[in-house]
Amino acid sequence: MNTYTSEQLRAWDKRHVWHPFTQMQDWEKEEPIVITRGEGCWLIDSDGKRYLDGVASMWTNVHGHCRKELNEALKAQVDRLEHSTLLGLAGEQSAVLAHKLAEIAPPGLERVFYSDNGSTAMEVAVKMAYQFQVHQGRPERSRFITFKNAYHGDTLGAVSVGGIDIYHTTFRPLMFETIQAPATYCYRCELKCEGPAACGMHCLDALETLMAGHAAGCAGLVIEPLIQGAGGMIVQPPGFLKRVRELCDRYDLLMITDEVATGFGRTGRMFACEHEGVVPDIMAVSKGIAAGYLPIAATLTNERVYGAFLGEYAELKTFFHGHTFTGNPLACAVALKSLELFESDRLLERVQPKIARLAERLENMAMLPHVGDVRQCGMAAGIELVEDKGARRPYPWELKTGVRVCIDARRHGIFSRPLGNTVVVFPPLVISLDELDLLMDGLERSIRAVTGD
Repeated sequence: MNTYTSEQLRAWDKRHVWHPFTQMQDWEKEEPIVITRGEGCWLIDSDGKRYLDGVASMWTNVHGHCRKELNEALKAQVDRLEHSTLLGLAGEQSAVLAHKLAEIAPPGLERVFYSDNGSTAMEVAVKMAYQFQVHQGRPERSRFITFKNAYHGDTLGAVSVGGIDIYHTTFRPLMFETIQAPATYCYRCELKCEGPAACGMHCLDALETLMAGHAAGCAGLVIEPLIQGAGGMIVQPPGFLKRVRELCDRYDLLMITDEVATGFGRTGRMFACEHEGVVPDIMAVSKGIAAGYLPIAATLTNERVYGAFLGEYAELKTFFHGHTFTGNPLACAVALKSLELFESDRLLERVQPKIARLAERLENMAMLPHVGDVRQCGMAAGIELVEDKGARRPYPWELKTGVRVCIDARRHGIFSRPLGNTVVVFPPLVISLDELDLLMDGLERSIRAVTGD
């Protein structure tokens, strides 16, 4: 294996690599960390320094880095078959994984369409929902009800159903229009609620008004269940998701849930929908499905939706959508082993004390003078920093407060990444209680250092 110096790697990165969601002018002035290895919940750089992975490598890692059983499953599969198309052929691993997904998904979601990341899983969901309406003889139902502050990916269909201006405004001329409902952002409620404790869920009334006026022209509703991730870890009030399901039924709208970030144990259940007994019509999953090892995604749906695509060849009811690496055997093999580890490790049971410990640490952190709000859903949390706590005034964008906190956290052996002024807590699910305390201690020290608390 070739050995390169840290200086070489940094120079080549700066010269050639265009990083996602990164202002490259700033990046080229910095000395980037070059990750070369991983062990458990830790990342190790080219100089041998260790960093606790506080964001689960972009919200994907479940069982830790380089887990032996997952490595072995990947090695065993690569010696048998690296890839075979699902266009005209079936695949062993994709068939078994689809069967397993149907077993663990909310009841009735038994049809699995594979793709390769969260954006494409949502792109599939949007196209599938619209074509379903066409086959039902309702082509006028071409729009979607979405939520402000939502994020569903970066392909154009996924961008269109998103609602974060800094990510999406530039591409507005390329996007299709949606009907946007208010977000459940209780800390900064546009309907002037007085925070979560006094929330009357007036946003549901606003949503129903939109449905009453627009449902006849809509194919479905798109929602991140329980928590809007990239929007700042915005948590929905208890009961909100269930009421959305009821409204979708009342107005005959397909309910599409984006479980890309929330699926596979992140909220303390296998899927976020389970917390409120909700069964969507279409559900997109990715990220944790293969425990962060390989790109794979799936869009699950029920027999009603699937059946609308059945017909004679010449009727052209086929779902004309696909990806080169759909159902890739390597990714499917790792995903299957990951699901086995959920059972053998009793992971959903063992994550509960960690959720409780995280809640305790966040409650204490909320007392800091420049922490305006803390939000948590299972093992996902956000710490929103403010310049003025009483006025809820955010730090100006140009101060890069969240970025500075995360850069400072590296001094304490922590890797984190903010969402604007919100510091994200999203570690691998196997993180120990001691490691979780180390993560929270490091973030607290860095928040105090940057904000002067």
